[in-house]
Amino acid sequence: MTCVSKVTVSLKLLGAALLVSASAGLFAADEPAKQAAPAAGPSPAKQAIAVRKAAFTLIANNFKPIGEVLQGKAAYNQADIVKRAERVAFLSLLLDGTFPEDSNVGAPETKSKPEIWTKKADFDKQIKEFQENAAALAQIAAKESTASDAFKNAAKAVAEGCKGCHDAYKAK
Repeated sequence: MTCVSKVTVSLKLLGAALLVSASAGLFAADEPAKQAAPAAGPSPAKQAIAVRKAAFTLIANNFKPIGEVLQGKAAYNQADIVKRAERVAFLSLLLDGTFPEDSNVGAPETKSKPEIWTKKADFDKQIKEFQENAAALAQIAAKESTASDAFKNAAKAVAEGCKGCHDAYKAK
């Protein structure tokens, strides 16, 4: 199965899971008229913050073994690297729309710097480049059976994109 078809399957599964979880409350009671009004959920800004925090946590957890290979701390295992690179590529796509203007709330909610919104075009460009580099890494990992120069260069591009964005847009 190719990277693109795996991502398509993953997107379909994610969509199905979201649909099931979103609709679960619709069938929770036999008598909806007697059911109390649902409590107001988190604001769209808080939802965006939660999604981006979750996505970044999952990206970091999946990129860590790739970084360990780059640093010589772990052996290259193609099956594991492909799986993790594909996950990073998929998860990077979840970042679209997770930095709306009203989510510029700062600490303690988020470590996002105000520059994300004052330099929005540059920030959006960095996210797009990260997504492209993550997709390229997944494609290269699928072809490489060793920690080749092509793999190392692609993984470094992803790592450098993370670092550059964090340096410019994430508070310490």
